[in-house]
This record gives sequence, C-alpha cells and structure tokens, in this order.
Amino acid sequence: MVQLEQRIEELEMKLAFQESTIDALDEQVIKLNELVNDQQEKLRMLISKIQQVEPSNMATQAEETPPPHY
Repeated sequence: MVQLEQRIEELEMKLAFQESTIDALDEQVIKLNELVNDQQEKLRMLISKIQQVEPSNMATQAEETPPPHY
C-alpha cells in the first residue's frame, strides 16, 4: 500500500510539473505570436514606404516624348 501511495504522489508531482511547463510554454507561444504580428506589421509598413520612394520604371504621360512623325 505504501508503494502505491508513493507512485500516486510521484504521478501527482509529474502532473503538476507538466501543467507548469505547459503554462510556461503557452506564455512563450503568446509572446512569440505577438512578436511575429508586430514584425509583419513593420514589414508591411517598410514595403509600403519603399514602394512610395521607389521611382516607377514607367514614364508619365508628360515625360513621354512624342513619336518621330510629329
């Protein structure tokens, strides 16, 4: 009977440790998710700024030279 109680106590300790570990991992996943979302937003903003600054390869109507037959 003593051996059974020791096994139950050991299982309870393992369960408590696992619950603690799962909670800690859950917190880390939440933090990493927030970090990834923040980085994605910053990347979107950076892409938008680059697109605004980068000159277009297409000439505007005003910059277009008339054809030679004009």
